Amino acid sequence: MNTIRLTMAQAVVRYMMAQKVEVNGDIKPLFPGVWAIFGHGNVAGLGEALYQARETLPTYRAHNEQGMAHAAIAYAKTLNRRQVMACTASAGPGATNMVTAAAVAHVNRLPVLFLPGDTFATRMPDPVLQQVENFHDHTLTSNDCFKPVSRFFDRITRPEQLLTSLPQAVRVLTDPVECGPVTLALPQDIQTFAFDYPEHFFDEKVHRMRRQSADRRELDDALQLIRQAKKPLVIAGGGAHYSGALPELDTLVSRYQLPVGETQAGKGALPWDHAQNVGSIGVTGGAAANALAAEADLIIAVGTRLGDFASGSRAMINPHAKLLSINVASFDAVKHKGQSLVGDAKLTLSALVDGLDGWKPADSWVEQAAELRADWNDTVNRVTADRGTKLPCDAEVVGAVNRAAGEQDIVVCAAGGLPGELQKLWRTRFDRGYHMEYGYSCMGYELAGGLGVKMAKPDSDVFVMVGDGSYLMLNSEIATSVMLGHKIIAVVLDNRGYGCIHRLQQFCGGPGFNNMLEDCLTVEAGAPKTDFAAHAAALGARSEQVENIQALEAALERAKASDTSYVIAIDTDALADTQDGGSWWDVAVPEVSDRAEVRTARERYETYKARQFQNL
Repeated sequence: MNTIRLTMAQAVVRYMMAQKVEVNGDIKPLFPGVWAIFGHGNVAGLGEALYQARETLPTYRAHNEQGMAHAAIAYAKTLNRRQVMACTASAGPGATNMVTAAAVAHVNRLPVLFLPGDTFATRMPDPVLQQVENFHDHTLTSNDCFKPVSRFFDRITRPEQLLTSLPQAVRVLTDPVECGPVTLALPQDIQTFAFDYPEHFFDEKVHRMRRQSADRRELDDALQLIRQAKKPLVIAGGGAHYSGALPELDTLVSRYQLPVGETQAGKGALPWDHAQNVGSIGVTGGAAANALAAEADLIIAVGTRLGDFASGSRAMINPHAKLLSINVASFDAVKHKGQSLVGDAKLTLSALVDGLDGWKPADSWVEQAAELRADWNDTVNRVTADRGTKLPCDAEVVGAVNRAAGEQDIVVCAAGGLPGELQKLWRTRFDRGYHMEYGYSCMGYELAGGLGVKMAKPDSDVFVMVGDGSYLMLNSEIATSVMLGHKIIAVVLDNRGYGCIHRLQQFCGGPGFNNMLEDCLTVEAGAPKTDFAAHAAALGARSEQVENIQALEAALERAKASDTSYVIAIDTDALADTQDGGSWWDVAVPEVSDRAEVRTARERYETYKARQFQNL
């Protein structure tokens, strides 16, 4: 057996470069790049290995470890999980800064390879700089924080352990069911240890998407269930995208005239103006899809885990409706008392098309869905129009950005009130035109995520919509986008606080407290007004502040013409949101309070809890 002597870090890099993936008939690198912020825990080992491979495996320098991981997550999501980026940071705070991003990837079932440096496996110089000493278990390091937010975790304490660990890591990253973040903790001394690796370990391997057909008995049961339905509603989730099942979804719902509601992850599964697309569903969904969900006798869920926002905290969907859950993961398929149909969406939807010949829903249901869809589209036109108000609402800003976006352009967002407005109101015909991180709803994802989206789709304009709160949490990757030449267009909606949670606080009976800047502890003069345009300019972007929607529309044209990242700031109304559509969300209200408003909110809460109980 021929061998090659490499350090552990060099072997990790060489193995990564040997992994390929087939995408639409083309063979591409599984790992197109590595995000890295070096420190003493990874600079001498992995840093040296990446330098030697820099012509083949690019290394991108970021400004924040969490931010670079968000960019890696957004890249993988935009490419439907076909390619994966790796992220490395030093032992200590550099590594733990990535833990939040690992949770984002885990919740959203998105692949990222985390390679955090770790403390010395030999323990000879302990305690080293940034080492978190555990008093009762010396095997624990701060990298153990990755364990609950990784689909696969390993700590490489001998270089030869890579021979069994790396194939498992890549298996998880490329598996349709187990897909998610992988963490390989790399002690800084072991990164530099050498081993004689078999040459065949680094042979090129091409990964192809595995497709699991549905079990014949489950499929027959599903066909029988659908044939009994008169009022079916399809819910399209992110799995429809990741499977590449959009043509099959279109064929099924068009042939049988099935109304389709889209989740945050599923949005774009059908063009917004498709005859069967009744809009988004759930807590932040549109009125049409939610009204149909309340009456449907069958829900056909495709590739969704039916989180609380999609199901209206289990209080929105008709409690007498049956649920058929099509999902590649049995873990998700059995939720909500669902009748599971486990299998790849592309294959399974095709089988349903063939097996339902001669069946159709009730004519009155088809007509009702069409009427509700038309009414909802009228609502969207109304609320996204420029009303000429002195302080525009989020919906008006969404409308302006949507009108500026081209057919192949992409909007990116993550947290606060904007995801609700965007899910309801954003219109796209491009299947990748809507990019929302709402599984973990991570503030700070937006700007870094926009960078990752742009890297994945360089020919699209990427519009990042971000609130002032999220901007202040994590904005440093604006400088990275300028440095790398990956232009993003960011619109900062400044409502001077956490407006979404402020509204929720009031809905639950609470007073304005610690959310809006005017309700926080401050110096006598109050909190300063942040000049977001000036700040973005200091990071290297072009920028401007605008006063109204008309000025915003003109600024968006300048931003589209710009050759570098462009940031537009606009003040918005913190209290106004789109009341049309939406449904209840289970946010617990105190049983005991001195405030009458809280007691009233509790009574309302218990009413909805009773509805929720019917769906358990």
